[in-house]
Amino acid sequence: MDLKALAKKESSIAFVAGGIAGAVSRTVVSPFERVKILLQVQSSTSAYNGGIFNAVDQVYKEEGVKGLFRGNGLNCIRIFPYSAVQFVVYEWCKKHIFHVDGFFGKEQLQNWQRLVAGGLCGGMSVLATYPLDLVRTRLSIQTANLAKLSKSKAKDIAKPPGVWELLVKTFKEEGGIKGLYRGVYPTSLGVVPYVAVNFAVYEQLKEFMPTTDANLAHLYKLTMGAISGGVAQTLVYPFDLLRRRFQVLAMGGNELGFQYKSVTDALVTIGKTEGLKGYYKGLTANLFKVIPSTAVSWVVYEFCRDAMNAW
Repeated sequence: MDLKALAKKESSIAFVAGGIAGAVSRTVVSPFERVKILLQVQSSTSAYNGGIFNAVDQVYKEEGVKGLFRGNGLNCIRIFPYSAVQFVVYEWCKKHIFHVDGFFGKEQLQNWQRLVAGGLCGGMSVLATYPLDLVRTRLSIQTANLAKLSKSKAKDIAKPPGVWELLVKTFKEEGGIKGLYRGVYPTSLGVVPYVAVNFAVYEQLKEFMPTTDANLAHLYKLTMGAISGGVAQTLVYPFDLLRRRFQVLAMGGNELGFQYKSVTDALVTIGKTEGLKGYYKGLTANLFKVIPSTAVSWVVYEFCRDAMNAW
């Protein structure tokens, strides 16, 4: 196989394996993902203040099993290219920027190179899939008991629009492309360093993994993925919180208990009105989602990648 064909094969494998890994991992933790969003966007006086599992139970009682997975179908549609782009760009950076052929070989990047490559793949994945992320966030909260966004929206809450309808509505009523990318700046501030740290920590830990049988290797990878995801998310969490709040401002920020003019204004306002805890509202629920999600993502990615390469 010539080099061009090999490069195409590697990119295709990385894309498919990365997409499958993202969809599987997010489905596994979908209930925690929805609860995390509800906790992030509510005000301090809103309904979901009884802890993670109480919030999950409340969503289940109000909306059933379907409510726990509300928005997950769209999330899988979004996360497939989101995750796929990350792994493709990361492998591309290895070969074409740092000239390291580490896809199936043993040669690896240095830690600073991992951070740069991870940051680039995080940024590219945001640009490729952000409108779907915005719509998914809005779908997650519009049927929830968040102290009613407004009486005039009661009918919309009872029968929310579908994905395409919400995309079109956002485009028409909120400034076109600008509306579809509302909150992309704080999102990038969170996603870019998150992905960079996640990739760097995982690959560094992988170098310490002892040679062992396949079953133990999967356990080691699950553990390393859990650690890398937990560390990365904790470091950048305040920006993830900003990401969600900016995405729902147009839906009724005043009624939800917040309204911001800029990222700086948001950071200052949260500190003044909600204190230090305000920056980490929903963190525990997020870690319940991120830790198993990242662990499963890495294991599924490497399993699919190796399996497809063997075909």
